[in-house]
Amino acid sequence: MPRDISHIPASLPSLTGATAVMCPGVVAFAGSGPGDPDLLTLKVAKALLEADVILYDRLVSDEIMAMANGDAILEDVGKEGFGPSMAQDDICDRLVHHAKAGRKVLRLKSGDPTLFGRLDEELSACEAADIGTQILPGITAASAAVAAIGQSLTQRRRNSSVRFLTGHDMKGFADHDWAQLARPGEVAAVYMGKKSARFVQGRLLMHGADRTTPVTVVENASRADQRILATTLDRLPTDLADAAFAGPALTFLGLAPRAAAAAPKHIQMELA
Repeated sequence: MPRDISHIPASLPSLTGATAVMCPGVVAFAGSGPGDPDLLTLKVAKALLEADVILYDRLVSDEIMAMANGDAILEDVGKEGFGPSMAQDDICDRLVHHAKAGRKVLRLKSGDPTLFGRLDEELSACEAADIGTQILPGITAASAAVAAIGQSLTQRRRNSSVRFLTGHDMKGFADHDWAQLARPGEVAAVYMGKKSARFVQGRLLMHGADRTTPVTVVENASRADQRILATTLDRLPTDLADAAFAGPALTFLGLAPRAAAAAPKHIQMELA
């Protein structure tokens, strides 16, 4: 029997309704999603309108920043892998400073703030300063990228789990359980994996991975300039270098694009 939803209003919730998202003196850590403003959550969109101060990362798209409160203080805090960035301690200090001044502070990160975003360090800084916090989730790049190739992250009889990995950490190239990842049927989403492609390939092959394992790299997932590279493990570093991806990219190990997924606005790159 269908559910009774007659008591629920049919219209979308208003972004300027009575229920506020932001609070003075509290820091909200929010995810801006993968870049397409249509994939921004309503709650984060509302926070953008309410915030007095927004500290945002480099990968937050211009289209999303254009939705911010016109009177808000905007602070670009960088965060670029292997590139110039504001020091993490300085970011924490700015959050504490603005919150102690009684402002509604929005810390806007790309994707989802809980995934490879150094969230715990910023939460700890606020906690040490006795400042309240809240977390507003966002759509992570892996979700947008796997949708772009027409696949699912898990599939019955293929893989019952999926791993989210980072290609590099504060010490350099990140290390993982390569023996497990090299097993047939494993699926992994590698964030920040462009520069570590040869390292990842070498570790997997060293642990017995099939050289023909499908690998898909999605650059600028969900954005108008999205590009998709379909390759194999043995070709990964070479094909990735030839593709010359300049934007942020998500690498799938063990997944190939579904043939029917190619859309007219996407460039499907299949390098032999």
